[in-house]
Amino acid sequence: MMKKNHPCGSNNFEIVRVGADIKIKCLNCGHTIMLPRVEFNKKVKKIISL
Repeated sequence: MMKKNHPCGSNNFEIVRVGADIKIKCLNCGHTIMLPRVEFNKKVKKIISL
């Protein structure tokens, strides 16, 4: 769960790839985003495990 909403209205993302960069996928529209780990750590609100 990210602090800000994605433009489609959802703030829930699935972590697809972890490394120096983190790849996340929007659970509402399916758009993928690559973020540097430092930027991801600033923008994440909460990690929800299923």
